[in-house]
Amino acid sequence: MEMRSDMQQDNFTDNEAMVKVFYDGGCPLCRREIEHYQGMKGSETIRWIDITEGFSEMARYGLTLETAMARFHVLDAEGRWQTGAYGFSAMWSQLPALRWASLLLNRLHLLPAVDWFYAYFARWRLKKRCTEKVCK
Repeated sequence: MEMRSDMQQDNFTDNEAMVKVFYDGGCPLCRREIEHYQGMKGSETIRWIDITEGFSEMARYGLTLETAMARFHVLDAEGRWQTGAYGFSAMWSQLPALRWASLLLNRLHLLPAVDWFYAYFARWRLKKRCTEKVCK
């Protein structure tokens, strides 16, 4: 599976080998989407971390609020960071109902194009959140 890793690999031990999704729980759109995923079969294999509350968790993995606000971040089971569309693909691969979407994006090499669109959305979302004085 081809994925993009924008950050250093994490060296974790014990039972940490589960996917970790860092999401903006203060964004109504983001929160609704994550709540949808949390209700799906397989969501128990994912650790859901709200970046507006999980500061110690973010610090543990070297993720700053500024960085987390700018792009969607997922720490995959191998300890690699996946961001943007690559992060969604990593998350979807854990959810049986959406695994097909992850496989399709990877096999057809569509992730770079989808990530380009995601980057545009992320810039708009960050600008909106900053006007609410949440991003600092």
